[in-house]
Amino acid sequence: MLTAIWQRGGFLLALLAGATLARAEGDVVRLAPRPNVTLTSHYLSRPDATATVVLLTGGGGNIGLTDGEPRSTNFLIRSRQRFFEQGFNVFALGRPSDHTELDGVFRTSAEHLEDLRSVVRFLKESAGKPVWLVGTSAGTLSAAHGAIGLEDAIAGVVLTSSITSFQVTGAPARQALERVRVPVLVMHHRQDACRHSLANGTSWIMRGLSAAPVKKLVMVDGGHDPTGPVCEPLHWHGFINMEDEAVAAIAEWIRHPTSAPVAGNNP
Repeated sequence: MLTAIWQRGGFLLALLAGATLARAEGDVVRLAPRPNVTLTSHYLSRPDATATVVLLTGGGGNIGLTDGEPRSTNFLIRSRQRFFEQGFNVFALGRPSDHTELDGVFRTSAEHLEDLRSVVRFLKESAGKPVWLVGTSAGTLSAAHGAIGLEDAIAGVVLTSSITSFQVTGAPARQALERVRVPVLVMHHRQDACRHSLANGTSWIMRGLSAAPVKKLVMVDGGHDPTGPVCEPLHWHGFINMEDEAVAAIAEWIRHPTSAPVAGNNP
C-alpha cells in the first residue's frame, strides 16, 4: 500500500492509498518508493485540474526546496506557477534520499523507474487525472526513461532542452525510444548553445520515436537577455524571458496533442 506524507506548515499529514484530503497550494509530499528511501517533492494541486504534470529538473535533480518551497532557477521549477495557472496539478519531483546527484546512470536505472512509478501511482490515486512527464535538460533522460517504462500509466511526455549529445550517458536518443507508445512533444530553443543540447540533435530523438502515436518538434526562438553559462537555466537553454510563451505552448499541446501546428508553437 502506497503511503505519502504531506507537510503543511508545521504539521505532517499521512495519506493512505485511496484516501482523499483537501490540500492547500504548495504542499511538501514525502513518498516511500523503495525500502529505506524517501522521496521529497513539492505539489501544487487544484480541484478543477484537467491533468497533472510531473516536472523533472535538469542538473543533479535538485529543486531547491527551502522553507517548503522549491527555489531552483531551473526553467520548469521557476515556471511551476505558470503550469498551475494553465489548469494543471503540478508535481515538482525532488531527489530520493539515497542520491545527492541524479546522473545519467541513475536516471536510466530500475530504481529511478520505480521512483517515477510510485509518483505516478500516488498522483493518479489522489487526483485521478492523466499524468504527463515534463523534463528539461538532464530531466529529459528521466522523462524518456519513464516514457519507455511507464507507457501504461502515463498520458504522454514533454521533452524540453533535450540532451542531444550521444556522449552523455542516458541521452534520450541512446535510449530505446522505439518502445515509446505515448504522445511526445519535443520543444527546443533554436539558439541553445549548450554543447550537450544543440538543437540539430533533436532530429535523432524524433527519428527514434518511431512508434509514438503522436510526436511533434517545436523549435522556438524568443526571449531576451540571457545570462550566465550557456548550459545553465538563465540562458537560451532555459527559455529565459519567454517562460509564459513556452509554458502556454506546452499546455496547449498537452490539451490537444497533435503533430500539426498548435497555437503558440513559435513563442
